[in-house]
Amino acid sequence: MSKIATRLKELNIELPAAGAPAAAYVMSAQTGNTLFLSGHIAKKDGKPLVGKLGLDMTTDEGKGAAKSIAIDLMATMQAHLGNLDRVKRIVKVMSLVNST
Repeated sequence: MSKIATRLKELNIELPAAGAPAAAYVMSAQTGNTLFLSGHIAKKDGKPLVGKLGLDMTTDEGKGAAKSIAIDLMATMQAHLGNLDRVKRIVKVMSLVNST
C-alpha cells in the first residue's frame, strides 16, 4: 500500500470513484510532469451540495463541503496518476465560495 493510501486509511478517508465531466471538458490533463485539474464541486451523498455560506449553510457545513471537494480532487489525481505517491508538490489551489 502506498504511503498516501496508508495515511488516508488512517484518517478514515475513502476516495470515491473519480467524477465525470458535466460538459465538454476533461477532469484532468497532464503536460510533462505537471497535472492540471478542472474545477470540482462539493457533494453530499453523491449529489451536488448547494447553499450559501452564512445564509443557509454554517461554517462547519462549509468546512465539510471543502473537505468533500479536496477528497474528490485526490480521487481525480489518483485516477489520472494511478498512485498519489507520484504527487511531489501542489503548485496552486484556487477556491470559490458562495457566501453572504
